[in-house]
Amino acid sequence: MRADAARNLDAVLQAGARLLAEDPGTSVSAIAAVAGVDRRTVYRRFPNRDALLCGVFQAKLDALDDALAQSRLMEAPVTVALHKLVEGVVAANRTYPVGNDQMSCSSSVFERHLEQREQVENFLGRAAAEGLIRADLPDGMAFGLLHSVVSLVALQFPDLECGRAADLAVEILLDGIGSA
Repeated sequence: MRADAARNLDAVLQAGARLLAEDPGTSVSAIAAVAGVDRRTVYRRFPNRDALLCGVFQAKLDALDDALAQSRLMEAPVTVALHKLVEGVVAANRTYPVGNDQMSCSSSVFERHLEQREQVENFLGRAAAEGLIRADLPDGMAFGLLHSVVSLVALQFPDLECGRAADLAVEILLDGIGSA
């Protein structure tokens, strides 16, 4: 893909993610306008809004794959891996703020999402086995808390730089919100 075509695609996916997160009924023309491209440019790549939404989810999953790989969840020290994971997920959620509840484009995209979740669940099991997080939590609670705190710092506090957002999220996850 030519460099300008790649930039246009990235602009369309990011604009689509933002606008579709705010209003799932956003038109392709509105997304094209925000991306700074002609709507025909969008339609050449995505035949309709649903296909564009699917492309957004694939881009988000790609960003999350990068975050998972860079975190080295099963090799790096648990606290280092956790911070790196949270920082990467914050960045991905800010770039592609569409919610998982909007993910309906294909079973393969959903399966990929579940595979990523399983990697994180396995990592959280490692964190519990090493004593970093409680091992007595109900199934899924550690993941749910991680997901909620990361989503909160990513989307509700966009002025926090990704590294600082990760610092805060990890601190809250590991220490709670009580005063020291």
